[in-house]
Amino acid sequence: MTSRAETGRAARQRPRQARPEPLEAQWSRLHTGDREPWPEESEVKALAKKQTGFASWLETYGDPAALVRELRHAWREFHAGQFHKAIELGSDLGPLGACVANKAVAVDTLYARPTPQVLALLSAAIARGERAVEVLPRHPNAHYTLALVLGRYSQRISILKALAAGLAGRVRSHLEKTLTLESRHAEAHLALGLYHAEIVSKLGALAAAVTYGASQEKALEHFRRAMRLAPAAPIVRVEYANGLLLLDADRYRAQARELYEQAAACDPADAMEQADVARAQRGPRSEPKRGGDQGSREPPPSSTR
Repeated sequence: MTSRAETGRAARQRPRQARPEPLEAQWSRLHTGDREPWPEESEVKALAKKQTGFASWLETYGDPAALVRELRHAWREFHAGQFHKAIELGSDLGPLGACVANKAVAVDTLYARPTPQVLALLSAAIARGERAVEVLPRHPNAHYTLALVLGRYSQRISILKALAAGLAGRVRSHLEKTLTLESRHAEAHLALGLYHAEIVSKLGALAAAVTYGASQEKALEHFRRAMRLAPAAPIVRVEYANGLLLLDADRYRAQARELYEQAAACDPADAMEQADVARAQRGPRSEPKRGGDQGSREPPPSSTR
């Protein structure tokens, strides 16, 4: 019969199981919408084997373990709502760091006025995102976060300038590339749904279909897919509601109001979701008329968040 002392010694001699840090334990829930993998050294090395441009960058950077530590730090700041710190940290971490930095830029500039400082911040994010997709062309969130900051920049300049620069097409192209690489990317589905809804709202159904291949049916398809993929994320309900109001405020007002109420009742998992819930609790800022401004022929490039 084993004594209590012997049992205690045996327990002390067994290697302790490493407990996951709090962020790792929540990661799956926090990243249901964008499918970003938890930063691991094995993941970094696997990317280097598959994508030669990243392998060259990693060789220059040096230690994969150090990269992983710093990436986790940047994401920890992001989820705590320290977006400026996440931008600062992510900017020094190459193409993988661009994903956290640019997502932080997109969140931080959601309601920002188009000041020279904001436009400079977005321009730097676009350049960072362009470098990221060059180095990691098959990484879904390199494309998605580039689409986010392109869309945010487009919202801060005149529509004529955005269209002349081809930004609307670039937003759509990177969102579609995201979904080609990761079909379960709920946030990319959401952003594409808004892209279609905004164009239909601005041009009307016929001109939107003929000129841009946009339609109400495609918008609704993307919104519904996002809902199925990330049902707990308040941003999905908020932006689904906004898209419905763009498409037809009279027809969808009750459904949009219900979606806002559901989002307002969500339990936020991080600082970003807290902001989304607060946004839902304030309700929609406006309910556009059906068809939007028929006098303008310029669709606004889309971006969620």
